[in-house]
Amino acid sequence: MLELYTEIPAGARAVREEVFIREQGFTNEFDATDAVATHVVWRDGSRIVGTCRFFPDTVPGRYRIGRMAVLAAYRGRQIGAALLAAAETGIRKAGGKEAVLSAQVRARGFYLQAGYEETGERHDEEGCPHTTMVKRL
Repeated sequence: MLELYTEIPAGARAVREEVFIREQGFTNEFDATDAVATHVVWRDGSRIVGTCRFFPDTVPGRYRIGRMAVLAAYRGRQIGAALLAAAETGIRKAGGKEAVLSAQVRARGFYLQAGYEETGERHDEEGCPHTTMVKRL
């Protein structure tokens, strides 16, 4: 079940800690953007098992999607695709015309399948290669 929040729920924090900190080794996971973003979560019963966030970019009409995370035991069930689609729907409802994200290069195929295109150069975030991707909504 999908839900949207204006504050990050504790369960979404736990998913991000598990995926990004414990599993992938990132250290700079939480930031001030969490306070202004809309958080999308997927629940399995009462447990949050996937999350992402979106927020307005500095370019009018463009929103950023980020912190896409699904617990390992729930991957392969199209939860990530549902989270991404819900974020795009939320962006459209807010008047957004374009979504941009910084994808881990290893997840590039997932975003290409969802209609995103690579733009610009690849870059490093905490030792992990990323690429900027964009989609017209």
